[in-house]
Order: sequence, then C-alpha cells, then structure tokens
Amino acid sequence: MFGKMISDMMVKPHQSPLFDDPASYGLDYENVAFQAADGVTLRGWLIKGGSDKVIVQSHFGVQCNRAGYCPDGKGLIKPWKTNISFLRQAQYLAEQGYSVLMYDFRGHGESDLGTKPWISWGPEEAKDVVAAVDYISKSRPEFAKARIGLLSICMGAAATTYAYGLKDGLASRANVKALIAVQPLLYSYFVDAFGMPGFLQRAGGKVTTSRLGFDLNGKSFLPDVKTISVPTLLVQNKNDPWTNLDMVNEYYAGLAVDKEMLWLDIEKNRFAAYDYVGREPAEVLGWFDQHV
Repeated sequence: MFGKMISDMMVKPHQSPLFDDPASYGLDYENVAFQAADGVTLRGWLIKGGSDKVIVQSHFGVQCNRAGYCPDGKGLIKPWKTNISFLRQAQYLAEQGYSVLMYDFRGHGESDLGTKPWISWGPEEAKDVVAAVDYISKSRPEFAKARIGLLSICMGAAATTYAYGLKDGLASRANVKALIAVQPLLYSYFVDAFGMPGFLQRAGGKVTTSRLGFDLNGKSFLPDVKTISVPTLLVQNKNDPWTNLDMVNEYYAGLAVDKEMLWLDIEKNRFAAYDYVGREPAEVLGWFDQHV
C-alpha cells in the first residue's frame, strides 16, 4: 500500500489540470496539437509574438502543466501557496517579439499518456522536447527559418538534456540557438533531499520500477550534458532545499559551450525560482536576446 502511494505521488500522470489561459493576458494565440516520434499526441498554446524568433517552453513535472503550478487540489502540504503562471514569461517574451510554444508533456495537462503511461522525470519526455522543436520548424511554414530558444524548467531541463543525448535528438537541430535550464533535478537527489525515510523510498521505488521498466534512481542526465551544443544559462536558487548543489555544479562543469551560472539568493523554497522566472524578465530576455 505504501509503495503504491509513494509511487503515485512521484509518477502518476495528469495530477494538475489547466488553470490559466492566454486570453487572460491579452495574448494572441492558438491551441495546437502535434505528435512525438512514438505517436503520442501533445497539446499546447502557440503565443504569437513574431516569426523570426521562437521560444519553446518546457514545464516542470508531476504537479505542473504548460500553465504552471496551482496549489488547488495539492493536499494539505503545498510546496507553494499561490499560482505560478508561466504565461507571465510568455507575455514578456511576446512583447519583445518572440513567439512562444507552451505545451504539455505526455501525461500532463491536456496531452495524452505516453507509451509508458507514467511520468519518467525526463527520459520519456525527451521525445516531447524534440517534437516541440520539430513542430515549430517543420510543421509551421511561417517559422521555417526561425531561430529557436529553449526555456526548460526542472523536469523540462532534465528532458531537454536527455533530448540532446538522443540519437537524432536536439544536437542535430541547427535552428536551436540557446538554452536556459532552470533547476535541473535528478530524481534520486530529490528523494534524498526531500527527507523520505529509506523504507518508503524502497517501497515506492519497487512499484515505480515495475511501472516504468527501469529504476529511476539509476537514471541520470549528467552524461548527456556534454552533448548540449548551444549557449546555456543555468539558473539555480542556492537556497533550494530539494536538490544537491554539487549536482548542479557538476551539470555546469559538464557544459562544453558558452555558458553562465545564475545563482539566485531568494526564499528557501524550490518553487521560488519558478516564480522568479515569471517576475524578473531581465536575465531570461538578456540571454535570449544575446543568442537567439
């Protein structure tokens, strides 16, 4: 019983419905749908800002979707007390001439379940990042020559890193020009930092391994960091209690491209950095303006 409960908390899909809408921000947009290479249908919003520069935004996992994070329905213990709307950064990007593709990963929001019907913390979702980039460059004629930037948050950053390591993955997409990786997180470090007792980790891990077909604790995107081929800004709250900062430093050290590290000194809460990205546009716009 405990194993299923813990596994559900970590990998159960569709835990967060959409709570926001681009129309509320006065944004010009359309609802879109496209398929990943394995046939999974993904759904999202295409925010219209310009035809020569597009940002593909990939959200964090489990309790999130393309709209961001909403505390409603998250139980008694909520990691953040208010909505974190990812449409805030879409708004400031659109105002500066960027179009923005915001999509739901498989098993999140309005997208379909994956061929493995559980959240994998990045390895399966990597296919979705590639599909989102290809949708812009291959299925939308108006963006055929557009330069693409990637804004990848937490599991989105993990999935993007895995996507660079895929055969025929992002490393072969020359139209991608820059990446902002916000707080990439390995499952194993999260579980350890979360303070979950060992017997619960083992019980949940056994169920999760049977569901996914691999042990999440043994999966790491760190070997794929060296395959990232575009200028990368790594963003991390140094007061984040749910990660291992040595792992973040290892990620940064493994980047063999033009790179910068942005250490945030903000509230002792992992979600504070997700909120920061929407409230403080200077670093995001500065990196993309420089490289996209």
